Amino acid sequence: MHLSGPYHLPQFIDRWTAGLFQGAGVPAFDFSKPAGEPALAPASSVSWIVFKNPVSLFVGGVAAVIMEFALPGVRSGVWDHSSFKTKPVERLQRTGLAAMVTVYGAQAKARDMIDHVTRLHNKISGVTEAGETYSASDVDLLNWVQATAIYGFTESYSRYVKHLDENCIDRCFDEGLPAARLYSATGAPSSRAEFHWLLARLEPRMTASPILFEFLDIIKDAPVLSPAFKPVQRLLVGAAVDIVPDRIRNILGLDPSLGLKPWQDNIIRQAGGLADRIVLAEAPPAQSCLRLGLPVDYLYRG
Repeated sequence: MHLSGPYHLPQFIDRWTAGLFQGAGVPAFDFSKPAGEPALAPASSVSWIVFKNPVSLFVGGVAAVIMEFALPGVRSGVWDHSSFKTKPVERLQRTGLAAMVTVYGAQAKARDMIDHVTRLHNKISGVTEAGETYSASDVDLLNWVQATAIYGFTESYSRYVKHLDENCIDRCFDEGLPAARLYSATGAPSSRAEFHWLLARLEPRMTASPILFEFLDIIKDAPVLSPAFKPVQRLLVGAAVDIVPDRIRNILGLDPSLGLKPWQDNIIRQAGGLADRIVLAEAPPAQSCLRLGLPVDYLYRG
């Protein structure tokens, strides 16, 4: 398999981006307004570079969910209180849009969205598969969700797009702190080292569950794209499995066969690298640049 013919890259990237952020059940959001208003992360940030790539964004997002599902409270909260099982594409699109708004949206709009999400989360509580109570407002759970998101996106970009050194990765964690605090994740890690410290602290609470494998089956086949692109979508899920830390994969029982073979890994690297050079003028990153008076290709230079 290679990204030509039915997998022609520009067509794939364009449709993939539309599939991630647009849909009938997803609210419209204008990233180009209000003119001049900054985002929670500055345009010069590592975050703006990392989040612009739709290939690594999807891979990192799936990896983040895999890691989140290691904690029973997060796993049950998502599985029992969201529409993922019945409307996976809409849920994926809403989650993708929320990530874009958090990083690129004008501050006032981003704060409003985060406040809405936080109020919804404050109403969520329940009992895990093991009979333990949980609350979506638990700071440990919130910190872990924030930590897995930044880890997933930076690891995915660094592996499948362009290598990020430790300083860049640490900057990305640090740049996410203002949004993390708005989400009430007051102990979110500010560096990769702090991520691993948090992982070590929470590891005794992590467990395996068939819910994770149900999630993987759903996300592999969710109709984000036309059937012609289904094989690529499945490879992206395999790429996500590969970037999950070994410690978590072992706890969850993720067999190496769920990841990629070397030739498949090369396909994702090809897609990620080329996607980083395709200017998607109507996508949130480019529209946010225009809001700040920057060229539409500002994030694609260098």
